[in-house]
Amino acid sequence: MSRGTRLLWPGLTPGLAYGMRLFRRVLPLVHAELENWRRLATAIPEPSIREQALNSIRYKRFHCEGGAVFACQFARPDPGLVGAIVALQTLSDYLDNLTDRWAPGDGRMARRLHRAFIDAVEPHRPGGRYFDPAGPHDGGYAAALAETVRRECRRRPGYGAVAGTMGWLARRYADLQVLKHLDAGRREPLLRRWAERHSRPWAGGLHWWEFAAAAGSTLAMFSLLAAARDPALTADQASALAGAYFPWICALHILLDYFIDQEEDRLGGDFNFAACYRDDGQAVARLEHLLERALAAAATLVPAGFHSLVVQGLPGLYLADGKVDRQGFRGHARRLLARAGHRAWVVHWVARWRRRLAREDPGLQPPPLPGA
Repeated sequence: MSRGTRLLWPGLTPGLAYGMRLFRRVLPLVHAELENWRRLATAIPEPSIREQALNSIRYKRFHCEGGAVFACQFARPDPGLVGAIVALQTLSDYLDNLTDRWAPGDGRMARRLHRAFIDAVEPHRPGGRYFDPAGPHDGGYAAALAETVRRECRRRPGYGAVAGTMGWLARRYADLQVLKHLDAGRREPLLRRWAERHSRPWAGGLHWWEFAAAAGSTLAMFSLLAAARDPALTADQASALAGAYFPWICALHILLDYFIDQEEDRLGGDFNFAACYRDDGQAVARLEHLLERALAAAATLVPAGFHSLVVQGLPGLYLADGKVDRQGFRGHARRLLARAGHRAWVVHWVARWRRRLAREDPGLQPPPLPGA
């Protein structure tokens, strides 16, 4: 074994163990959960709503696969955690599709729909109806997704320590989705005022759009759900975990997604947070800064190796997308991957290999409805 290989192997070994758990134990559970939701979605009575539910599973399943990595930190499979992560992420993607393709741009329907997301993580609140009773509806599909998460929250012995933070994160997520989908003339000024109001604790380190992007990530919620399996979890431990993920890791997560989606969003006329930077050079510099903050935050957590791998996996995964090459971002990708470290490169290579095998672009967005 060469000296270089000897030096590399200790850093890769924990990551390999997590990777083996992901592919052997966790992803089969994810795929079984998604198939159950796909079957339920086919029974949605309204064709336009049914299409968006099915599209969210078909085109965004990799969100659930990525989120389920939080189940890999445990030696034994946790089917309840995987089920809750898949249900919450599927609900997120479904509501995003509905708001983007089906709901009007005045925000009222989006606000009503996203009550399901808030209800999902506040299990002692009564669930509500999320569609106008007099209009088309989804036959209880959103309510079923939310109830799956609620049921698992009630089962997790440490959930009391994370419940308040989960509720706050869900409300910021819902706020963002409503504001982001408003008509173009109202969207940016309202988003800016909202972000500046809620980002005061981090105002010295974040642009307003970076805070807004962080609010769109579900990673902090998944990390708290995983931690809540511990009956001895304290409020201080939950706060430290949430403070590492939000805003730093969450902002890195969503801004990487927006960075590679710039051309697609420009052509579709959609708002893109990465486009708020002066140019791509500034965007990459800020992504490097967020990556450094995220890695430093992850190093304070237990187990630090797992949470560091989550951070390193983000550039590895997102920068493996074919959109990187199509937009001439390969140089930017190498710069970010080099900063993230060798485990980011391993994730990157594995992600590229999987995408070649699948012969599909997992970042593909659902097509618009006819006439939309």
